[in-house]
Amino acid sequence: MTDPLLETGDSVQDRPHYLRRVTDMAERCSVVTQDAIYSESGIKLVEKGACIDSRLYDRLVQHKLREPLDTHLSVANAVNMESLQQAVRQMLESEPLPLLLRKALGDAQPLLEPLRSLPLTPPVAFKLTVLREQMPDLFLHSLQMMLVALYLGVRSGLEPHQLTSLAAAGLLHDLGTLHMDPTWRDPSHKVTGPSRKHLVAHPITSMLLVREAGVYGRAVEVAVLEHHERMDGSGYPRGLAGQDISPMGQILLLSVLVTAFYEKYLDSPAQQLSLVLRLNHRKFPAPLVAHVLPLLTEESNAQSSRALPQGEQIHSLADQLAKAFVQWEQAKSQWSQGGGHAADLGPFAYVEEGLQALKRALTEAGAHPDHHTVLLEHLQGDEQGLAELAYVLREALWQLEHIVFGCQRRWHAELEQGSSPGAVAAAQWCDWVRCLQSG
Repeated sequence: MTDPLLETGDSVQDRPHYLRRVTDMAERCSVVTQDAIYSESGIKLVEKGACIDSRLYDRLVQHKLREPLDTHLSVANAVNMESLQQAVRQMLESEPLPLLLRKALGDAQPLLEPLRSLPLTPPVAFKLTVLREQMPDLFLHSLQMMLVALYLGVRSGLEPHQLTSLAAAGLLHDLGTLHMDPTWRDPSHKVTGPSRKHLVAHPITSMLLVREAGVYGRAVEVAVLEHHERMDGSGYPRGLAGQDISPMGQILLLSVLVTAFYEKYLDSPAQQLSLVLRLNHRKFPAPLVAHVLPLLTEESNAQSSRALPQGEQIHSLADQLAKAFVQWEQAKSQWSQGGGHAADLGPFAYVEEGLQALKRALTEAGAHPDHHTVLLEHLQGDEQGLAELAYVLREALWQLEHIVFGCQRRWHAELEQGSSPGAVAAAQWCDWVRCLQSG
């Protein structure tokens, strides 16, 4: 069966946010046109040999271009294979996560060798240069993500040509973020309602950019598209589950999580990641997780002496989580009294199933939401036990947000319109959780 997302003939137009990033970069780096730039209607917008600067933004953004902008541009000190390999070598010597991977393999060579045959077309190199200059943290994220993916690929016994494809998928998986509004980069920006479609779309944009390069192959395109899927079907953009996700896509989706934890949590990332993987074992491919968990054990022991959460913080996390479950029970009661029935169980059933799955996972982790008070009393004086509980609670609160995200993405219209008692109950609970998270 063909996939319309992969069979479509659509291409990525140079959207305003990408044009702005290119012209802003040109204020600091020499960017020159190799050919004249024309609008789709044939109007010459910029001469060959012209220097690009931010003043050209207003002219370019008013027109649909005949060809992608970066096919006509060259930039000084562009990303190339030599600079990529040098950046990777430095990371393998100094950054905590790449250093951990190198030590586990006993040698940096398995992580460096696939880069030697990695195709890098001029337009792709230009996009990576924009990413490096305008979004340096995402550029470094892409390199770390690539290294984690390669580690998992090596451990999984992939062939050399497969590792090269995997390196390309890891390196290029977030190119679509170049076309996103900069407000997505603001940690205080809360994404709600229909605006989430832009977040869901970025893997599609990345896939289209990879496909337009014409050198990476379908397996790389598919993997890039799938890097936010989950094994239990709760991911995006297609909500695939299990073996419907390609082998390379499964490697990327786990690599995203591993990389994110080492970038987001300076305090005990290995310990927190280990707990999250155990708490969410249905979301991630078990054979690949088995390659990650041993890495984390020794690292967790080394991190255990660092600053641990305070008791009052843990009480607050437990209280928030318990209230979320109570709030849903109240919503269910109102739904039943309001005439709820099986015919309107869409968003209602989604929230119910998500919370029941979360409750089962918490029970398996020894942290059932009804037992937090007793558990906290039992753990008094056990700093390490309290820290582990705090990590579980933080992850559970994140899972609440993920349930809200999925519900709003799938049933936005029903929630907005209050089309059934179930939709009303789900909408009220989602709003409550959003207030909880923002507070």
